[in-house]
Amino acid sequence: MNRQEHIVRGFKATLVSRAVYMVSSALLMLVLARFLLDPDGYGALYWAIGVLAVIQLVADLGLGKSAARYFSEYSERDPGQIPHLIRTTLALKLTLLAIVTTALLAFHEQLAAALGDPGAAPFLAAGALYIIAFSFSTTSQIALQGFNRLEYSAAIQAISGVARLVFAVAFVVLGMGALGALFGYVVGYALSAAVGVTILYLEYYARYEPAEQYEPGLARRLAEYSVPLTATRSANVIDKRIDVVLVGVFLTPAAVAFYQLGKQIADFALAPAEALGFTISPNFGEQKATGQLADARGIYETSLTNVLLLYVPAAVGLVIVAEPFVTMVFGADYAGAAPVLQILAGFIVLQAITNLTSDSLDYLGRARSRAIAKGVTSVANFGLNLVLIPTLGVVGAAAATVATHTVYVAVNLYILHSELSLRLERLARTVVRIGAITGVMAVAVLLVTPLISNVIMLFVAIGLGAATWWVLAVTTGMIDVQEVRSVIS
Repeated sequence: MNRQEHIVRGFKATLVSRAVYMVSSALLMLVLARFLLDPDGYGALYWAIGVLAVIQLVADLGLGKSAARYFSEYSERDPGQIPHLIRTTLALKLTLLAIVTTALLAFHEQLAAALGDPGAAPFLAAGALYIIAFSFSTTSQIALQGFNRLEYSAAIQAISGVARLVFAVAFVVLGMGALGALFGYVVGYALSAAVGVTILYLEYYARYEPAEQYEPGLARRLAEYSVPLTATRSANVIDKRIDVVLVGVFLTPAAVAFYQLGKQIADFALAPAEALGFTISPNFGEQKATGQLADARGIYETSLTNVLLLYVPAAVGLVIVAEPFVTMVFGADYAGAAPVLQILAGFIVLQAITNLTSDSLDYLGRARSRAIAKGVTSVANFGLNLVLIPTLGVVGAAAATVATHTVYVAVNLYILHSELSLRLERLARTVVRIGAITGVMAVAVLLVTPLISNVIMLFVAIGLGAATWWVLAVTTGMIDVQEVRSVIS
């Protein structure tokens, strides 16, 4: 199987798993918000998850991605080192988890009080289990990405999504409320973690014959490379979670619900870009090692073109239909999420580019440069949130996210360009064509927007926009129908 076929196969597996994960997440979001929890309960659940995500940083650091980088390298260079690397990663992870969860169990009441919500203490206590389960689920998924076994990695994510849906809904229906939903998350991640760890043991730890000697300095390099990745991951969490925490600190649980709902819809829209970025990134490390940077550039430029062609029109369409979409799908109680979603439409485009670019930079060995950029923009995001949330509410939090992420994307692209020498004029012409397609599509949707009075008309408007986009993309040559068929089949 050649490289392109391998990428297509990996993309299919990852896209299917992301589809399963995102559909299950969307169903969970819909059932909890529309039927089982009021905005206060919904906000309390996801505020607690936001706090736990910040704590999770110390429990994980950058070990997962650092291990994946060395798994990718040594599976080709010296497979006998893989068992040693797995043991080192596991030992470090267990040590960190023991420290963090013990501290959380000991001080969860004090932490909840310090954050201004003593009632969140039970969520934080249960969070010790959440942190352990989530850590092993994500680490095994990332490790299998490093081995370029994307079908396994994809399966782990799909399992976690479906199991979360089943158990979170079941526990809430049994009368456990928002806390029950959190325990559903724990069970979902625990099941996927069990599958992932088992695969790693059987396929890699037990199968590879350990080298007689652990390569001198390899364990140290594994730990050292996790440092810039930790900084980047910390910045990612600040971007994705700290704003939710601050909304809860400054505003109300209902405000958290509005903001979180907007972000969840944005995350759902980003599934294809995440799948593509997750698929292509390991190939950059392999191609840099073999000096095939021209091939890496071609893969990235093609991927970026496809991502922009999909997400720029989608974001514009989302701005147009955000208000009827939120109120008709989730109920009038969540109308406050509509302006958040309109602003986050810009973030969807930016994050789609980031999903394509960030992991690729890690595999190209530019994790430190990306970490610096992410750290600076995340601190700026934190500062803007402190200023804008008290004055503008949830809209301010969304605006801060878009403003700082714009800078981060620009820096990422500059770093990638320095590695791959992107053909900027060609990309600029592509962006102009995509802008023209988006403009025509937007006019078509705007013409029917006043007619949206029910869910059926809402989806008719969305379908009209999608059909207009497809026809224009095909007739302008941006989409090759035969190529699409070959990828799908």
